Amino acid sequence: MRKLTFLVLALLLFAKPALSKEIVFAVDATWPPMEMIDENRQIVGYSIDYMTAAGKEAGFTPIFRNTAWDGIFAGLAAGNYDAICSSVSITEERRQAMDFSIPYHEVKQGLVVPRDSNAKSLEDLQGKTVGAQIGTTGYFAIQRVSGVNARSYDEIGLAMQDLYNGRIQGVVCDDPVAAQYALNEPRFSERLHLVAIIESDEPEYYGIAVNKGNQETLDLINAGIQAVKDKGIEDELKKKWFGL
Repeated sequence: MRKLTFLVLALLLFAKPALSKEIVFAVDATWPPMEMIDENRQIVGYSIDYMTAAGKEAGFTPIFRNTAWDGIFAGLAAGNYDAICSSVSITEERRQAMDFSIPYHEVKQGLVVPRDSNAKSLEDLQGKTVGAQIGTTGYFAIQRVSGVNARSYDEIGLAMQDLYNGRIQGVVCDDPVAAQYALNEPRFSERLHLVAIIESDEPEYYGIAVNKGNQETLDLINAGIQAVKDKGIEDELKKKWFGL
């Protein structure tokens, strides 16, 4: 009996702990305060904290890989990573090519213009040029307004820089990003402001994208998101990143 007890104790002491599943997330870290690079060259932001918390709750380890937006969906299809955590709005068109988690954030489109502009809506900018990041719902929103010229950018910061320098007359992007540039970035906020929230017939939500049929990964992510919501962690993250 004593030998058996010693054997059991030895097995417990030397057994390796179970490793949680690693999930590699592609991130276009140019979308503050959702996903961005900090002064230490680390990927940070609301979405990053959210998935980190979801991983702790559901038992997976997130690994974030900075990836350019213009190739992010092709990289998922090619299997370069397991999922995309990059403020991806859930749309019916995207659902045809990939699966989505349950939503983790509701978003609207914001219009940023110079402070001396008289524009109050996208319609007021007919005949003008408005910028947005390529392939985003903000870019699609501009295209839907007749008479407004849509200009695409690889990064939203480049669009804001052109707006700041007077090369374009407006920028459309997700409202937390619009507020970050127009209200919280000292240099930009002196000359730019968030003038309107573009209303939509349907609510817009961010989700985590995975390849179709990757149910194991999707189930883990969904379990983590739900736990973050149920335990009030989501509210803490909103307060941290948005001041809400």
